Amino acid sequence: MPAPKPAQLGPLAGLVGTWEGDQGIDISFHHVDGAVGETHYRERTTFSPFGPVENGKQSLFGLDYRMAAWRPNEDEPFHTEIGYWLWDATDSQVMRCFMIPRGTVVIAGGLTTADAKSFTLAAECGSEIYGILSNQYLAEQARTSRYEVTITIGDDTWSYEETSVIDVKRHGAVLEHTDLNTLHRVAE
Repeated sequence: MPAPKPAQLGPLAGLVGTWEGDQGIDISFHHVDGAVGETHYRERTTFSPFGPVENGKQSLFGLDYRMAAWRPNEDEPFHTEIGYWLWDATDSQVMRCFMIPRGTVVIAGGLTTADAKSFTLAAECGSEIYGILSNQYLAEQARTSRYEVTITIGDDTWSYEETSVIDVKRHGAVLEHTDLNTLHRVAE
């Protein structure tokens, strides 16, 4: 099957390829320190186009993606993701479906235009549309209740800022976990 044309990918067209960025900042609770802190990281993400995927009258085009992030001077990633970014041109919906190996699955979505260079996606725990699921341990101990990400696409860069709101049982608190980075295209 031939790769989709850029126009068929809508706002996702600018993400096709392999990307790296070494200015990542992870702002989250650090168990060792017992407090919120920053972790700097480098990241590699690949996006491969596919489509169409037909669902009755719905036709989706998208990107299969894999991501890994490493702390400075470490060989093993501390975070990985796999999933899909999807474009539904008929309903002007952009979506991100991904799984984190700690046992969380997210499908986030939002409205945008085909030529958008910036858009925001969100998901809520308990929602049947754009929701968040967790394994039993995380649901009881550190439930992700909300997720939001804003994407900005440039010529050979893209940036994101994403925040997960986490209800942490042992602290009796709601914590925000924020990640942000700017990545540069290293291959088509």
